[in-house]
Amino acid sequence: MHRVVALVTAPQASFEFGCAAVVFRDPPYRFSVCAERAGSVRTTEGVDMVVRAGLRALDRADTIVVPGWLPVDRVPPAAVVMALRRAHRRGARLVSICSGAYLLAATGLLDGRRVATHWRYADELQRRFPAVRVDADVLYIDHGDVATSGGSGTGIDLCLELVRRDFGAAYAARVARRMVMPPHREGGQSQYRSEDEVATESLGGVLEWAGERLADPLTVGDLARRANVSERTLARRFGEQLGVSPGQWLLAQRIARTRVLLEETDLSVDAIATKVGLSSATNLRRRFRAALRTTPSAYRRAYQGK
Repeated sequence: MHRVVALVTAPQASFEFGCAAVVFRDPPYRFSVCAERAGSVRTTEGVDMVVRAGLRALDRADTIVVPGWLPVDRVPPAAVVMALRRAHRRGARLVSICSGAYLLAATGLLDGRRVATHWRYADELQRRFPAVRVDADVLYIDHGDVATSGGSGTGIDLCLELVRRDFGAAYAARVARRMVMPPHREGGQSQYRSEDEVATESLGGVLEWAGERLADPLTVGDLARRANVSERTLARRFGEQLGVSPGQWLLAQRIARTRVLLEETDLSVDAIATKVGLSSATNLRRRFRAALRTTPSAYRRAYQGK
């Protein structure tokens, strides 16, 4: 059982808290909540949360989520900072959603690292913590032991990415399906674009079309023709909306599909390579190792025990 503890503070943003609560609510996770002191915690929506655990709950957590830190200019209590540092030293993963990056930055654990937060908080975060490398444009950044997300809703994207890393792509897809959410958005995707740009340049149709045809030898030219734009325009839209090139996106979808097939089927690597459009077992193994730093057979053993 993987213990996830959300550290809440008044005034607590309910939506950011909900991002973690809804993703980690079911086994194999055990989700709980703590505060600096047990008791009533006011939310930004004007209702109170009753929190039964204090900071000692962090000593048993595998993952600690900080779902916001408001107001952002508030100085964190020394006891909270020390509890987070202590948990990190023993191996707990620290995760922030939106303004929660301010609290993690106060621990010093983000110094020298790229950090995501909501774009409207980015300049102030950089000013207050100059040793942190703030990236105001990405959805989330995952360093393994520490992970940060941008605007409120991107907390769901980051939490799903952590589920994928903990228990595999297939389980993460089931969680996303329960939430009626896309199973994966790349962390490098842009946080914000104008509504007019999204309406006129949405990639949704071509992404769905390509996702249903991964076994075909699709090229960037095929995607551009489907979108009825030039390859140059398509590359620009991918860069702006997804933070990757069309070719990188296509390969990432094929690797993600490979992971699901390795987790849930006994298909040979040759058969999987054909199903995901990677042409041969040799090509699949090379691409898979480059993406995940392991082999398909080792990945399958980790999830199927064989």
